[in-house]
Formats: sequence, structure tokens, C-alpha cells
Amino acid sequence: MFLSKPSVYISLFTCVLQLSHSWSVNNFLMTGPKAYLIYSSSVAAGAQSGIEECKYQFAWDRWNCPERALQLSSHGGLRSGGQGWLWGGCSDNVGFGEAISKQFVDALETGQDARAAMNLHNNEAGRKAVKGTMKRTCKCHGVSGSCTTQTCWLQLPEFREVGAHLKEKYHAALKVDLLQGAGNSAAGRGAIADTFRSISTRELVHLEDSPDYCLENKTLGLLGTEGRECLRRGRALGRWERRSCRRLCGDCGLAVEERRAETVSSCNCKFHWCCAVRCEQCRRRVTKYFCSRAERPRGGAAHKPGRKP
Repeated sequence: MFLSKPSVYISLFTCVLQLSHSWSVNNFLMTGPKAYLIYSSSVAAGAQSGIEECKYQFAWDRWNCPERALQLSSHGGLRSGGQGWLWGGCSDNVGFGEAISKQFVDALETGQDARAAMNLHNNEAGRKAVKGTMKRTCKCHGVSGSCTTQTCWLQLPEFREVGAHLKEKYHAALKVDLLQGAGNSAAGRGAIADTFRSISTRELVHLEDSPDYCLENKTLGLLGTEGRECLRRGRALGRWERRSCRRLCGDCGLAVEERRAETVSSCNCKFHWCCAVRCEQCRRRVTKYFCSRAERPRGGAAHKPGRKP
């Protein structure tokens, strides 16, 4: 089973988005088949959104979050001790989202081996990531804006912020080394449980080193980096994006191919009474860069598998 850091990340993202989308129905108290249908559709929407966020976060990495199908499980106002503010408003219901996440995601892990323990651990890390990035929002009450009293509530951040937080955790993920065959006996299962209990549930873990993502590997479903687009120029490019051509192409033994293309987009849009917006179609030439296989010069060194992404 392929359990490297990236495979851990996509599983975590679907878990976290399922948790976030579940909060959208947190004011309904329902049971039975109707409740399952509503919650499962929310979970499915969260899974798809999680995959899209994962693709955004890894757009310029060698592993760029390939889409995978998700199988759903068949299982069926307080006052604060602080001074000058009240706990109220419409806080996002963390407890409800957490319960739905466990019902639909954790329930899939029926085994007692290292893989199941890793998935459960990372699911919990994802839930803690959502909780940890929630923000307190307050509204003032008082004469002439004096703000003598505040009503406060907890609010989810934009999920882009959660995604960036999870990617930082990904880069710092811990590798768990277990003895071969651990989990096939009561003693082995105990050793697995003890190992994971010793690791903070705020940290991500993985069981294997990542393979070489430069190369295509049909067995693992890896496409390699040949044909991938990279970035070279742009005012708003970050450091990671500016180095994408070297990371995806050069370090993988590929050349950077420059291609020119014409794009068509709406421009010079004007509002006409009443009620339409009319735009012109503007054309412009753009330059894009792609990784391509070039003829290796004599004596040239080939790409060595296993280089750090």
C-alpha cells in the first residue's frame, strides 16, 4: 500500500473539507434516511472541494494531487469568564462538524494495522487544523460606538488559509518506522497504538518515503513531470512558483520548451440600459513553458531517481 506523504495529504484534505461542509447543515436535528442523504451530499461536496484545494496547493510541485474517487461510509449561548464581552452570535458548530467527519471518514478505517492507525491519526490532525485556524469575530454594542460590550463568535477562515496551514504541516510530516509485520498479533497492534499515542495529534505522519515523481510509474498511478507546465515570469509569482521550471523540468532531466499561444478574453465591458453588459473580445499572445524530453548530449548525466522534490 502506497502511504507516502502526498497520499496522506489528499486523504487529509477530503477529511477536512467534509468537516467544513458539514457545518452548513449544523442547525438541523435529523435522524434516519433523510438525514443520511443530506449529510452524505454535504460530505461528497466537501470531498470534491478538498481535491480542488489540494490541486491548488500542489500546482507547481512534482506531485500535483491526482484526483481520486471517494467512497462514503455506509454507517448510518455561553458566557465567557472574560470581562466586557459575551459569547453569542452564530458560531460555526465545531462539535457537529467533527461528529459528522468521524461518522463518514473515521468509520472507513476498520482495520487495526499501521495504515488504519495512520489514517485515523491524520484525520484527527485535520480536524485540529480547522479548529486551530478559526477566528474570533466580535461586534461592538454601546452608546455612540463606545463598545462597552461585545458579542463574539467563532468563525471559519477562508479554506485557502486552512490549506496553506496543512501544506506547512505536510512539509514537516513525521515518518513512522514500524517493524515489518507489525499489527498481525496482539503485541504488534499494541506496539502500533503506543507508537501513535506518542505523536502529537497536531502533526501529520506517513509510513514510507515518497517515490521519484519525476518519472512515470503506472503501478502507482504517477504521470511524471514530462508535459507539465511551469512558470518563469510574472509580477505576482512567489519564490516557489518562480523555481517551478527548475524543479519540474531541470532537476528531472527535462528541458524547458517555450510555446507561444493566442488567448481570447472579454474586455472593455460596458453596461447598457437596460439591462445588459456588452464586452469586446480581445486577443493577446502569451508565452507558456512546458517540460519536454530533450536529446541528451553525449556524456550528459541522466536524472537520478530519488532526488528530493
